[in-house]
Amino acid sequence: MARRIGIATIGQAPRDDIAALFARYAPQGAEVVLRGCLDGLPDEAIAARPPLSGADTLYTRLRGGTDVRISKAHVIERAPETLRLLREDGCDTIVFACTGDFPPLAGDEGVIFPSRVLNGLSAALLPQGRLGLLVPLPEQVEKLTAKWRRPGLEVVGEALRPSATPAEAAEAARRLKAQAPDLVAMDCMSYDEALKAAVKPILGVPTLLGITATARVMNEMLA
Repeated sequence: MARRIGIATIGQAPRDDIAALFARYAPQGAEVVLRGCLDGLPDEAIAARPPLSGADTLYTRLRGGTDVRISKAHVIERAPETLRLLREDGCDTIVFACTGDFPPLAGDEGVIFPSRVLNGLSAALLPQGRLGLLVPLPEQVEKLTAKWRRPGLEVVGEALRPSATPAEAAEAARRLKAQAPDLVAMDCMSYDEALKAAVKPILGVPTLLGITATARVMNEMLA
């Protein structure tokens, strides 16, 4: 039986963009199984649980590619069932595809959390200095810069929607560049390699992309 890698998204399946990237980094012959924490919910049920604050706000795409703000608390409630189903699918490696911080979840033993990968990598590369963050939503900037801050590290951030136009991406990159970061982290799993390629030349500093950093760590573990 082929090895199965499970991907839990905070939104809904399908997410062909995320599944395809992890399949590219998976060992040869491995199968990627993707499930969403909000699978099975109609749009009305998701809308009925809006974020209560910036700290409760996550960005994702629903089926059909719709950009939405969702409640982190709602995702936390539903995540254990998603992890359980992926284990029932036979997945021996699971990635929780969100760069947000999450409390301990039932069934999360051995799960790869991108937030821990990205934070650990940035800490190793930039023990002190100024870290720049790109985050999806303006209301997330204050919370996420506080999350990343540590002694000796200043954190600055700018909002950039993953679905931004090239002109919007360039403007966000210029705003962040003006704050003179030494390293930049793209803090959302919906940011892709094309968007990184658009902003990195403007930023002019090493730039970490959450989804590829996580996929490479997964590959290192499994290869």
